Amino acid sequence: MSSELLQLVREGIKLYNERRAPEAVAELVGVEGDTIVVSFSGSFCMWCGIYDWVEDLVYVFKEVGLETKLVRFVEPEDPTEPRRFGYFKIVSVDVKGSF
Repeated sequence: MSSELLQLVREGIKLYNERRAPEAVAELVGVEGDTIVVSFSGSFCMWCGIYDWVEDLVYVFKEVGLETKLVRFVEPEDPTEPRRFGYFKIVSVDVKGSF
């Protein structure tokens, strides 16, 4: 992953956390090829649907120039476990003049 792309990923996660924390906190786990792996923790809003909290990162990534798609959502078997994982496929990058 290029440093510019990694910067966009981090910027998107930071923006997400500014808006969603403490109910949902995202943390970059890593990048596997063209897929960004992010862990989510927090109290969430259970009646809103945890999937929606994770999927919101797609829209925040778009704001910073990353077109992504949530391709996998992993919930723990134990519902009291605080971490969920989202796998976001990078569809395209729109960085004006950076590439």
